[in-house]
Amino acid sequence: MAKDKKQVEPSAEYLYEVSWEVCNKVGGIHTVLKSKAAVMKQRYRHYTLIGPYFEKKAALELEEQVPPKDVAKAFKALAQEGITCYYGIWQIKGEPAVILIDFTKLKEQKDKLKAELWKHYKVDSLNAGWDYEEPVIFSAAVAKLLAALENSLGKKRLVAHFHEWMTGAGILFLKNVGSSFRTVFTTHATMLGRAICGSGEPLYEMLEHINGTEEAYKHGVQAKHLTETACAHTCDTFTTVSAITGMEAEKLLGRKPDVLVLNGLDVERFPTFEETSIKHLTCREELRRFLTYYFFPYYLFPLEHNLIFFITGRYEFKNKGLDLTIQALARLNELLQEEGDDKRTVSVFFWIPMEHAGVKVELLENKNYHNHITSYIHYNADNILQKVLYDFLAQKDVTGETLFTKEFLKEMKKDLLQFKRQGNPPLCTNYLPNEEQDETIAALHAAGLDNREDDRVKVIVQPVYLDGNDGLVNLPYYDAIAGTHLGLFPSYYEPWGYTPLETGAMGVAALTTDLAGFGQFIEPHLPEENAGITVLHRLGRKREEVVEDFAKKLLEFTKISHTDRVQHKIAAKELSQLCDWEEFVDNYITAHNLALQR
Repeated sequence: MAKDKKQVEPSAEYLYEVSWEVCNKVGGIHTVLKSKAAVMKQRYRHYTLIGPYFEKKAALELEEQVPPKDVAKAFKALAQEGITCYYGIWQIKGEPAVILIDFTKLKEQKDKLKAELWKHYKVDSLNAGWDYEEPVIFSAAVAKLLAALENSLGKKRLVAHFHEWMTGAGILFLKNVGSSFRTVFTTHATMLGRAICGSGEPLYEMLEHINGTEEAYKHGVQAKHLTETACAHTCDTFTTVSAITGMEAEKLLGRKPDVLVLNGLDVERFPTFEETSIKHLTCREELRRFLTYYFFPYYLFPLEHNLIFFITGRYEFKNKGLDLTIQALARLNELLQEEGDDKRTVSVFFWIPMEHAGVKVELLENKNYHNHITSYIHYNADNILQKVLYDFLAQKDVTGETLFTKEFLKEMKKDLLQFKRQGNPPLCTNYLPNEEQDETIAALHAAGLDNREDDRVKVIVQPVYLDGNDGLVNLPYYDAIAGTHLGLFPSYYEPWGYTPLETGAMGVAALTTDLAGFGQFIEPHLPEENAGITVLHRLGRKREEVVEDFAKKLLEFTKISHTDRVQHKIAAKELSQLCDWEEFVDNYITAHNLALQR
């Protein structure tokens, strides 16, 4: 926290934060909740998170405790309706109090709940499926819990903060029973905006003239969209996670956000710059080891002149900018080939989780041959070193004939022959169903990125979650990032964008766009040189211009000196600290206070 910044004091005596992702990891909201929990607990005397109870996940994340008297009283009231609640601490930093609700007994009331939403808010959910009904049933259970807590606590300043439409219906049910709870609703990404972008339509070009309800029916998301719209208009304080999502919400939901609750990080849990520098060296060597057995059976290139880029995220081909990245990399490949620099190459990892059927056999064979060669050299290393030392002391010429025995050379030749392969390295590390029809693989082929020997840009599609046990790279997510030089996140639809922020926090340069909430936030703070974070402008520009600009930015990065790359790393690390939760949590408190004022 900046020393001259005065903290916003909370007005609420009790704050309840409600999300489908409490003790239930699904997406980015889980990161938001976990990373800020400790700061929220510091600022609020009574802070409790509320989520759904799923037995297996709860067993891993919830440490059950005896509930306080007011909570126990509320639990007893809900038990009479067949709703079981669990109280304890979420086993994360800060150990916040948490209530998980087993709402299975409410399933039989789903039609009644949907009818209530239609009667009071005209939410058309007649044809909605379980993906809509389940969170609505949970939301109704949350409303019952909060009403019971209100009765138990008496006259207190109470605020409930709901994340996304998946819990937002709780606001509507609370309103129907005349609760005195003040409510805050956060849209992280509108359902309709995501649906439009997912279908390939140009959302931002459509916003000025769009009819939200008509468009929702067109895309089959009317129940979720109408619920989200009702929540935005019924809550006391409406918030979004970025300015660009605020613009989207104003056009699609019909209400401008009162407060922007920007997504932060717990900066303390990331390594210091000195630690990231050491981690970069060790993890880069692991990535280079992988590149050795991935490419070198087919052809060689100097790894000391190779830069490692990466892109990661959900598999949303257009939304995450995979389409744009492939086109820009193809153009970069052309530019590097035109310059005729045979030394500089770029390896680009696509760490995009997809359905797959395990690692390709030829890669496992490559890895085994590589490990065998490495082990054999290590086994003979002491003898080789002794010969080098003796020859130097004896002032003899050091040659391969004097260093290596015939047996050693014979074994090495045999191993190297087994290591060699014909053709080009594969584009993907794992077996994909219908690989050639996969959108990313097809786009790489169409762009001419085939991993040919003369390609300056090499690509590796690794369709896995980086948990340290993928069978190839075997590095956890943050370690894999640390070993790279540049992260690419040219998203078309990105309400916030944690990935470039996390990349910067790991001391690695990153590229984002002005269509991402983080990109819009960080751009005014960028230094003029060696910025660390690059913002690619996509809003209102022709695609061809964006691709060319993207490729030129990548080319510029390949040309900078090692010293300048270090400066980029320092700047990226420093910029990430602007997004510490210690800085951003006041936005949440402002939203809560505003709800009480109303």
